[in-house]
Amino acid sequence: MKILIKNGRVIDPARNFDETCNLAIAAGRIVSIRNVPEGFTPAKVIDASGCIVAPGLVDLAVRLREPGHEHEGMLESEMAAAVAGGITSLVCPPDTDPVLDEPGLVEMLKMRAEKLHQARVFPLGALTRALAGEVLTEMAELTEAGCVGFSQAEVPLANTQVLQRALQYAATFGYTVWLRPQELHLGKGVAASGPLATRLGLAGVPVAAETIALHTIFELMKTTNARVHLCRISSAAGVELVRQAKAQGLPVSCDVSINSLHLIDTDIGFFDSRARLNPPLRQQRDRDALREALADGTVDALVSDHTPVDEDAKTLPFAEAEPGATGLELLLSLALKWGQESGVGLTRALGVVSAEPARVLGAALGTLQASCGQLVEGGVADVCVLDTQAAWTVGRDALRSQGRHTPFSGYELPGRVRWTLVGGQVAYEARDRG
Repeated sequence: MKILIKNGRVIDPARNFDETCNLAIAAGRIVSIRNVPEGFTPAKVIDASGCIVAPGLVDLAVRLREPGHEHEGMLESEMAAAVAGGITSLVCPPDTDPVLDEPGLVEMLKMRAEKLHQARVFPLGALTRALAGEVLTEMAELTEAGCVGFSQAEVPLANTQVLQRALQYAATFGYTVWLRPQELHLGKGVAASGPLATRLGLAGVPVAAETIALHTIFELMKTTNARVHLCRISSAAGVELVRQAKAQGLPVSCDVSINSLHLIDTDIGFFDSRARLNPPLRQQRDRDALREALADGTVDALVSDHTPVDEDAKTLPFAEAEPGATGLELLLSLALKWGQESGVGLTRALGVVSAEPARVLGAALGTLQASCGQLVEGGVADVCVLDTQAAWTVGRDALRSQGRHTPFSGYELPGRVRWTLVGGQVAYEARDRG
């Protein structure tokens, strides 16, 4: 199908390209930027006047809840939420039920997702069988099935020797290990350690839970030469350790969640379970450090940390409520909000949710590697057309995800997605053009 996107402000953070021009698409690829090819007759014309034409977003942390947790999110609902948020590629962790530790399960998930013709799904395989932390999975077979890396999701590895062996194996074959740095025994609380947690009587998670894990990971990286992606850094101390590791040349990347980037522990309020999250919301100094680190490139990418939770699991006392919040439809707007507040500009704000996360995925993208998170001639036409001047209010009726709980409920946020194209096909078109 031939599509012409005309009169839009085309921004490609990967190339620092920013120009009002046309984008011609045919056979799922971008055939021309700027000038429309002679004889090009589009079947559909999208007038992007007043809008930004950007690469489709790449989200590195999305729980689709299928298989095994369909009561909290069906693949159909969460994929619809993704494209409504401008997300064209997403990475899902392996903590489904059953766990993604067998090639057949990975292939089934990818096949189900592909049939929906919406966002592209890149699964992470389990690092250990059943995430039990004892026996390594068959990483080569899982990679052939479509896994882009290996993770323990939210389950810390208690056995350092198992982690060392996993990193050694991964390094041998060039795989990336995705780890959320959290020491097992210190990370069992429900809120960040500090005066607020003490006052509310909530079990705390100290910053040391993150920094101890980071020290361990970095020491093992030095001996194994493994590539590691750190998921959802949450503290100022953690940021500083990542900065030092990068300065030493370690092959490490990291991301931060929209929740940690914008909220702090006082947003828990009076035991608001919508703010029951992993990692827990920390103090203002931590949030400020994360914002600065995302601006200067120490933190590579911004993620939604999309974790839909059903009503019964959220409407419980704070400490008993299931952690998680919806985020797919908030990612773009909260990136724009951070860009405005921090003064980094629109290009950087779009880059941390497109070009930078695509760079983290790197060679694992296969044939998409050269064009994911970018707008380039000959590249795959994954495109987000957004109106940065429009605003919307976060609320249950505004969300397509099956999980409606978010600590941002009631916030007015900038930016509305008008069209999302995946592989040159319109996957989402806003009904309201106003």
